[in-house]
Amino acid sequence: MDAGHKLDITPKTKVGELLAEYPQLEETLIEIAPAFKKLRNPILRKTIAKVTSLRQAAKVGNVSLGEMINRLRREAGLAEAPDLSADSSDEEAVRPEWADDSIVVSTIDARPILDAGEQPLGKVMSALNKLAQGETLVLITPFVPAPIIDKAKDKGLKVWYYHPEEEEVRTYFMMSPQN
Repeated sequence: MDAGHKLDITPKTKVGELLAEYPQLEETLIEIAPAFKKLRNPILRKTIAKVTSLRQAAKVGNVSLGEMINRLRREAGLAEAPDLSADSSDEEAVRPEWADDSIVVSTIDARPILDAGEQPLGKVMSALNKLAQGETLVLITPFVPAPIIDKAKDKGLKVWYYHPEEEEVRTYFMMSPQN
């Protein structure tokens, strides 16, 4: 990209890149979803924002990807993007049979980790790597942990989440039995 062109804002744009190029959009992100207030924490900004795409951020904020992208594009002086509404969700209306609290072998509450300004990715991925086939782990966060969900899916784990309370998301990860 030459010096005359600004960063394009797409679902793949990392939050950190967006805020480096358009620092004025921090307030817009927070208006779109109050969960983004955590971006004000310098440690989270250096870690989570660096790896989180706007597609993942929309899941974290529980907002429409298309609405978020187009609002950010308008605020940055860019033309609106084509229809982005066909975004899928991992959240299902019906709890899968394997997401049963009676068979959970481990639970990680990442809220204290995040409140301390730390990134829980390493601890969570380490715990997920230790799951045996058929075992389930629950991760508790104040928002949908989209980057962790994507990494877990890349490793072949089953994932399901729900919001039992406004500031609480419970994400279930299961190491799929080999077929």
